[in-house]
Amino acid sequence: MDSSLIQTIAVYALPVIFAITLHEAAHGYVARWLGDNTAYVLGRVSVNPMRHIDPLGTIAIPLLLYFATSGAFMFGYAKPVPVAFGNLRNPRWGSLWVAAAGPACNFVQALVWGLIGVALAVGGIDEPFFTRMAAAGVGVNLVLGVLNLFPLPPLDGGRVLMALLPPRQSIALSRLEPYGFFIVMALVMTGTLTRYWLSPLVTLGYGAITAILTPLVSLF
Repeated sequence: MDSSLIQTIAVYALPVIFAITLHEAAHGYVARWLGDNTAYVLGRVSVNPMRHIDPLGTIAIPLLLYFATSGAFMFGYAKPVPVAFGNLRNPRWGSLWVAAAGPACNFVQALVWGLIGVALAVGGIDEPFFTRMAAAGVGVNLVLGVLNLFPLPPLDGGRVLMALLPPRQSIALSRLEPYGFFIVMALVMTGTLTRYWLSPLVTLGYGAITAILTPLVSLF
């Protein structure tokens, strides 16, 4: 195996595992807080990566796409946390907060990785492996958070939109859920999703993190 590929996998492994694991755990934590214990009973309200990793979606598909696109694109997913939305104290608005929890967790993680990058710079640590990992942590979490906010079920953004729409429109949108994954993959592979959704919003995310961290950097 090429040494550069091994280095890339090593750099991205920890950020990707944390990004996916905490994203799913966040759904479970918020669902439990709002009245549904389904994920908790099944042991999915956990930060243990082994409870969330899907052999196909977390390992096989990302590696396959990495090799197929020469590293230009990676996509993966974990085992979805089970949520019985009908058990939530307020199913409509509860489903919105449960869905939003995953992307929100990713944005928080992106900020934390940014803080780690600042700490490395302030501490004079210029080891490329750690600086690349911090940068990867920011990028991976922004991409995962923004991708999941795309307003099409079963992605989190689709569930948020379903909660916001009137009942008739929400039901109509929900009928797309069995085909949502394939529609998203088609949009990704044609570059449409990247050009009109991922790139603009990820750029906005980088701008927001820079704006938050800049005052902190100026202190040092």
